Amino acid sequence: MLACATETLARRMAGAVLPPLPVRRGGCVVAADGAILEAIGIAGPVGSRVSIGIAGLAGEIIGFRDGRALLMGLAPLAGIAPGALVLPDAHDGAIAVGDALLGRVIDGLGRPLDGLPRPQCATRLPATPLPLAPHARARVTQPLVTGVRALDALLSLGAGQRVGIMAGTGVGKSVLLGQIARWARADVVVMALIGERSREISDFIDTELVGPARDRTVTVAVPAADAMLCRVRGAQAAMTIAEWFRSQGRQVLLILDSLSRVVHGAREVAMARGEPAGARGFPPSALQLVADLAERAGGDRRSGGAITLVATVLAESDDRADPVVDAARGVMDGHVLLSRRLAGRGQFPAIDLIASASRVMPDIAAPAHLAAATRFRRMLALAEENRDLVLMGAYAPGSDPELDLALALQPALTAFLMQDRATRADAADSIATLIELTAPLEGTA
Repeated sequence: MLACATETLARRMAGAVLPPLPVRRGGCVVAADGAILEAIGIAGPVGSRVSIGIAGLAGEIIGFRDGRALLMGLAPLAGIAPGALVLPDAHDGAIAVGDALLGRVIDGLGRPLDGLPRPQCATRLPATPLPLAPHARARVTQPLVTGVRALDALLSLGAGQRVGIMAGTGVGKSVLLGQIARWARADVVVMALIGERSREISDFIDTELVGPARDRTVTVAVPAADAMLCRVRGAQAAMTIAEWFRSQGRQVLLILDSLSRVVHGAREVAMARGEPAGARGFPPSALQLVADLAERAGGDRRSGGAITLVATVLAESDDRADPVVDAARGVMDGHVLLSRRLAGRGQFPAIDLIASASRVMPDIAAPAHLAAATRFRRMLALAEENRDLVLMGAYAPGSDPELDLALALQPALTAFLMQDRATRADAADSIATLIELTAPLEGTA
C-alpha cells in the first residue's frame, strides 16, 4: 500500500509543471555620503532607476566609483541603513504619455498631485530620446499668436521657436507666463513648474490656468522641497510628454519655469558624482543640459507637429552675465528680457524691448509689420537713451527733430507696450495699431 502511494505521488510530481520563478538581481547599500549612496551588486547603466530599502524608495544610478554604483534619491532617503536592499526598477524611468494627461497635475515621476487616480496611459517613452535629426526639422514659418500685444506685434514668436524669458524675481514673470498659457493658439500646453514653492505652484494653477486653458494643459510640478535630481527628471518628463503630442501632429507650447532651477539641480548631481566645476561653479554637463533640452524642441516635418519652447531663465540679482543666461542665449531663437526698472515704473508686462529680440520674426512677419516694428524700436530707443538728458533740462527742444518726435510719441509707445493681465489682445488689431502708430515715422528708420 505504501509503495502504491509512493508511485502515485511520484507520477503526480513528474506531471506537475512549475512556472519559472522570477529572478531579480539586486545589491545592497554599503556607504552613504551626503545625498549619495554607494551600493555593490547592482548592475545597470547610468540613469537606471532603482528601488531602495524595504519601503522601495525611488533612486537612480548616477555614476560608478571603485566598482560601486553611486545612487541618488528621487525622494528623501531617510531610514536607509547599511545593507539595505537595492533592486532595479521595472519601468526604468520611462515616461507614461497619452491624452489622459490633459488637465492633470503630475510630478516628475508621473505620480498625480491633484488628488485624482494615476493617469491611465498605454504608451511609455524614454526620458532622454535622441533629438530630431537636422533634416527632419521643419522651418519656423508660421507665427504663434500669444494674445500679448508686445510679443505679437514687436517680438513675434513662431511655431517651433525656442525663446528664453530672462528675468529676476518679482518683475511679473508668472503673470506673463499665465497670459501666454491661457491665450496662445496651441493645441496642447505642457507647463513645467520646476523648483517653485508649493504655494506658488497651487496659486499659479488656480489663478492662471483657469477656464478652457486647464483642459488642454498638462502640468508637471516639481516643488522646491523635492530632491535636486527630480528637477532634471521633471524637465525631461515634460519634454517627453510634449514630444509625444508633437508626434501626433499637434502644435504644442512647452513652458519651462524655470530652466535655471533645472540647471542648478543638474549642477548638484554632477558635483555629487565628482565632476569638476567650470564657469562660476557649473560643471560642463550641467550647462550642456540647456542645449540638450532646447534641441528637443522645434517642428517635425513627418508629423507636422511642433514644440514651441518658452523657458524662463533667472538672472540672479539681474546679472545678465550669468552662465545659464549666456548658455540659453546661445541656443535659443530669441530672448525676452523683463526689466526691474520698467516694473518699478508700473509698466507690465515689463518687457525691455531694446534688449529683447526674436530671431525668427523676419521669417514670419509681413514686410509692413516688420518695418513698423523697426520704427517703433528706433523711436523707443532714442527716447530712452536721452531720458536723463531731458529730465535734467539739458536738452533744448528743436535741436534734434527726430528726438523731438520720439519724445512726443513716447507716452503712446509706452501705452502700447502695457497690457492688463485679464485683457487679451487680438494679434491682427495689435499689428494694425502698430502700423498706424508708426506711420508718421516712415522714412526715419
